[in-house]
Amino acid sequence: MTLKARAACATALTAIIALSAPAMAQNVPVVFGSNWLAQAEHGGFYQSVADGTYAACGLDVTIQPGGPQVNNRALMIAGKVDYHMGGNLLEAFSAAQEGIPIVAVAASFQKEPQVILTHPGKVSSFEELKTLDKLLIGDQGYASFYQWMKAAYGFTDEQREVYTYNPAPFIANETWGMQGYLSSEPYFVAKETGWEPDVWLIADAGYSTYSTLIETMADTVANKPEQVTCFVEGSIKGWYNYLYNDNSAANAMIKADNPEMTDEAIAYAIEKMKSAGIVDSGDTETMGIGAMNEAKVKDFFDKMVAAGVVSGDLDWSATINTTFVNKGVGMDLKPKM
Repeated sequence: MTLKARAACATALTAIIALSAPAMAQNVPVVFGSNWLAQAEHGGFYQSVADGTYAACGLDVTIQPGGPQVNNRALMIAGKVDYHMGGNLLEAFSAAQEGIPIVAVAASFQKEPQVILTHPGKVSSFEELKTLDKLLIGDQGYASFYQWMKAAYGFTDEQREVYTYNPAPFIANETWGMQGYLSSEPYFVAKETGWEPDVWLIADAGYSTYSTLIETMADTVANKPEQVTCFVEGSIKGWYNYLYNDNSAANAMIKADNPEMTDEAIAYAIEKMKSAGIVDSGDTETMGIGAMNEAKVKDFFDKMVAAGVVSGDLDWSATINTTFVNKGVGMDLKPKM
């Protein structure tokens, strides 16, 4: 049986289970573990808690923030967290490689928010980053997206300098670049220096992974499809309302969970998510936020195989389930232009 046929069978089985499942009880307690401290990039989930969207379909959702000492993904594997805010598809591929039955059921971000920062006017394209003397890249980035940069664009190991999450070397050297997160490092560099760095989004250069995936265990998909539907569709509606409507209650919750978060930083992150099409672009314009396209997953998988990051014999189709997305849910919540 081909990968496509197996995926079709899995989708059909999930649909049959969903149709035969009894109605979900009300106020079902659910724990959603994020992958970092509360911030605007988690806003859609906080929105659906704050405005009662999850509750409307029967879920009592608790958001459990992540952080340096918290591994909510491990807690989900152990059965203590129901859903997890994953990173990008590489984490899903890694789980499959290790035989861990984690499934991505929605993609909150259509684009990976990873960027390379440069001093203003130093380069005019992503490819020209190769002309810089050094690029500050952390160990995790070196093992993932930098391997793709090497394979796709010809970057070298010699150009890479270890990034220790201290921007001072980048600020001091005009011919250096630095990795960052779209809504984080550019903001703090501008606050520190008074000048705006140029920002190169690696997604726009071809790093085609989804990001901020909603993950759950395969058993949850098989045995609780109505709960998964409620959580995924509630999250999708939350993202529409957070980006385009009144998000004040969600932001209050974010600041309560992370007192270091400011209104200015939240506003900056929301603007960047919208202007760069991080959440709402491409397939979401016709299929709704959270969309996942198997062809796009296969494209990213092939790129990672070519870069030597993942094994070519991995069954990538087992890492995603598109049953719960691509239905246009929540599109009516987006104001008409």
